[in-house]
Amino acid sequence: MQAIRVIILLCIFLCAVAASHAQGKPLASAPAAGLPPIKTVFIILLENHNWSQIDPASAPYIHNTLLPLGAHAEQYFNPPGLHPSEPNYLWLEAGDNLGVTNDADPATNHQSTVNHLATLLTTAGLSWKAYQEDISGTTCPLTRVGLYVPRHNPFIFFDDVTNTNDPNSANCIAHVRPYSELATDLQNNTVASYNFITPNLCNDMHDCSVSTGDTWLSREVPRILASQAYKNGGVILITWDEGEGSDGPIGMIALSPFAKTNYSNTIHYTHSSTLRTVQGFFGVTPLLRGAANATDLSDFFTGGASAPAVTLSPTSLNFGNQLVGSASSPSTITLTDSGNAALSISSIIITGTNAGDFALSPTGGTPCSFGASSLGAGSSCTFSVTF
Repeated sequence: MQAIRVIILLCIFLCAVAASHAQGKPLASAPAAGLPPIKTVFIILLENHNWSQIDPASAPYIHNTLLPLGAHAEQYFNPPGLHPSEPNYLWLEAGDNLGVTNDADPATNHQSTVNHLATLLTTAGLSWKAYQEDISGTTCPLTRVGLYVPRHNPFIFFDDVTNTNDPNSANCIAHVRPYSELATDLQNNTVASYNFITPNLCNDMHDCSVSTGDTWLSREVPRILASQAYKNGGVILITWDEGEGSDGPIGMIALSPFAKTNYSNTIHYTHSSTLRTVQGFFGVTPLLRGAANATDLSDFFTGGASAPAVTLSPTSLNFGNQLVGSASSPSTITLTDSGNAALSISSIIITGTNAGDFALSPTGGTPCSFGASSLGAGSSCTFSVTF
């Protein structure tokens, strides 16, 4: 008797209508309650100014164009007592400063944890890029070059991104790109789902004036506003890393087709709020550290659309060694509508190579229907797969 070992990845088609899958960008699940169905996020990080310093005289583009166009916070702070820059950038990526209190390079402050946003996005099948002004794109930028500084690039502090501080890391080079490439990616509609943008030390208001940064925004933000990625479910979040001489308040501006216009609030926010909001847009969990207890930015938006979302558990099956001509024991799959609207199912089928070697059947306390049916938001059903 011949035996073979079979591993099947669940290529199970659920014929359901889910508008959030437009443009071919997958979502891990529906957006969190109160958040709109955002598919593309752009974050622009500026430097070391309180919101009161971003006045109309020095920042006319921000005040005359961006604020009327979107929503902004009057009480947004960096995490309490968290200075200088680097720990704040890490907080936006991981929900904590991870013990880092200085601006040292990754050689000193690199982190072994994989529990950070970029990894959650990758695991969920969502793309991300960090666009950094003044880098070459030929190496992983672990040290300063020109007006680029590592402390303003949180991704390179994580070992799983850089292959533990390898300047030739292909993974890092693929994700951390020169800012000059953004214009082409916008034009070709090939930007990632999550895009983290860091101007250089002059354009981010660190070494140069507020007016210099405002002029940079007036030149660069319209490129994003004109893109299909923005128009079809995009959001731009513009904030500062930390307050000057205090924890703020610092600025936070949200621009989106879903954002309230000419709107401001006095809700208390921190960088944990931004991280929680980004995780909420993409439905990636677990909420990272400080994000778990933060207030998200949902008040900036007109409200989230209802949409179903499919979650399968487990997402792969291992049938082990199986004798030819005999049937395996059935393996149970749980199908959950993890969205906030009913999921309409027209059929459940297996596709792919040798699909006929597998069989599906209802099982469990609440079996799935293999014909036309509907599954309520938050509800689950089960079925089995046999080889």
